[in-house]
Amino acid sequence: MAHTHRDKKKLLTRVRRIGGQVAALERALEAEGDCGDLLIQIAAAKGAMHALMMEVLAGHLSEHVVTAETEAERAKEAGAIMDLLTRYAR
Repeated sequence: MAHTHRDKKKLLTRVRRIGGQVAALERALEAEGDCGDLLIQIAAAKGAMHALMMEVLAGHLSEHVVTAETEAERAKEAGAIMDLLTRYAR
């Protein structure tokens, strides 16, 4: 996956930010924080994870689906993405 190697620093920054959000959520739960604040933190972490997913997916589409050499390869990659999206939507 050349796109993840090329964008490694940016992707790791996103992952570390998500880790910080999850750690803050854990601390808030340990401290028995306000449920409204917890819901906001959960939504923020989910949004950050979704943004990471979309960034990696966009790179995958542009480098592995669009540029596939054959129609069979494109169909295989598209099928794999459909499987992924089905799991992600659960």
